[in-house]
Amino acid sequence: MLGALAQADLSETIPEAFLSKIGHQTAWGLCESLTFLHQPAPDASLAELGDRSHPAWQRLKAEELLAQQLSQWRARGERERLRAPVLRAALGGLPERLLAALPFSLTGAQRRVGEEIARDLARPQPMHRLLQGDVGSGKTVVAALAACVAIDAGWQCALMAPTEILAEQHFTKLAQWVEPLLAPRGRRVAWLTGSQKKKERAAMLALIASGEAALVIGTHAVIQAQARFARLGLAIIDEQHRFGVQQRLSLRQKLSESEQEPHLLMMSATPIPRTLAMSYYADLDVSTLDEPPPGRTPVVTKLVAEHRRDEVAGRIRAQIAAGRQVYWVCPLIEESEVLDLRHASATHEELSAALPGARVGLLHARLPPAEKKAVMAEFVAGALAVLVSTTVIEVGVDVPNASLMVVEHAERFGLSQLHQLRGRVGRGAAASACVLLYSAPEGGRLGETARERLKAMVQTSDGFEIARRDLAIRGPGEFLGARQSGAALLRFADLAEDDALLQWARRAAPLMWDRYPVLAERHVERWLGGRTDYLKA
Repeated sequence: MLGALAQADLSETIPEAFLSKIGHQTAWGLCESLTFLHQPAPDASLAELGDRSHPAWQRLKAEELLAQQLSQWRARGERERLRAPVLRAALGGLPERLLAALPFSLTGAQRRVGEEIARDLARPQPMHRLLQGDVGSGKTVVAALAACVAIDAGWQCALMAPTEILAEQHFTKLAQWVEPLLAPRGRRVAWLTGSQKKKERAAMLALIASGEAALVIGTHAVIQAQARFARLGLAIIDEQHRFGVQQRLSLRQKLSESEQEPHLLMMSATPIPRTLAMSYYADLDVSTLDEPPPGRTPVVTKLVAEHRRDEVAGRIRAQIAAGRQVYWVCPLIEESEVLDLRHASATHEELSAALPGARVGLLHARLPPAEKKAVMAEFVAGALAVLVSTTVIEVGVDVPNASLMVVEHAERFGLSQLHQLRGRVGRGAAASACVLLYSAPEGGRLGETARERLKAMVQTSDGFEIARRDLAIRGPGEFLGARQSGAALLRFADLAEDDALLQWARRAAPLMWDRYPVLAERHVERWLGGRTDYLKA
């Protein structure tokens, strides 16, 4: 390894003036640091090497964080040179008419974020904004306002969701709000998914191509080649972390006028910890909805061991007797030979027998789309008292009358997933609860990670605190998932420990591009090579 180091080009790419801003911790040179870490001196502190606080480690962390921030700033600069349609609503136009028609008032946070987005849309550079908010914070109405700005300016808006259930929730809500405003103009809301029958799909594609469809809502079908937009000015991607980089790029390339590209608004109900946003989302403008709409009730979270399962059934009977509805979420559809988990089908049978006179529905990803739609419609209408489901109901489902969520084998779920599931209740005025049923291994205890997740769920309902703990438990690689398109995340720096170095890198990156562009380019190439394409999405 030392032989390879001797042959590598390890010339300095960070000017001394920048390194001196951090202090003595990074005074070591790059070559010196790498050599030391591969062959430490006999008297080196094992503690400093182990916790990566040694100056040699600090230098590598600084190098890595700077490369990341430089790549983000370059992507931002490249986007500033692109052109997008200028989208401004007329005085008294669709956005104002939508606000007047809504049966509720916006929160201060929704108004603030709506104004941030409107300012972006009025610029000739493409918006690249992430709208984040906790479960139930009201992102959909903010998206509706943005869509109205684009439509009022004479352009089309596309909204893409990762699942048909979530896409349909958006369609139902947005069509109810927006379509009455579009009808006098001879325009409408279109619905596009892969499960549509050929005739219906052809009709929708024709509406999109003609421009009559002002707002197009759907799944990944929205980005397929057959969908040709007349004038796409705004693309909205919900739960953006569930789409691959190429899918997001495809939607941005749908603008028919090749010299421009659409504005891009990405939404996520998984709040992002501050350090993560500063690091991996530095190329984005981030808007945060940090104020829940009025009328939402706090959800009480209880941990219940599997052997008390009968008590949970009793609680369900009480909820049904009070006219309320219940979710029961299972991690599997059918029995698994590998995992000894109760599957949704067996739980459905069990609850149907335990709750005579109550209708119990079953929903999972393998059901045909028409059946899924029918089951969900029955639950929304109140015809089903209990809905046994897999995690297809994790996001987007809004049933204010549902007041109890039971999550079976909660120890198997991720923290953000548990938080999303809990967010399906507490959406109305009724007191709501989330029961986390857990099962420890035979004769043993839950693992440390599972214990930490369940403890966090009981201790806080704040999505931003949940996200912070999730980051601490899982690390940024798992937290971000597909955003990096397979590229390695930070290998040396730790977002929880290296906040000061991250702050330094954020300050240094724009100055490096301004004063030392050749060194900045070399630095990014050394650390990242060609792995920066994901920034375009």
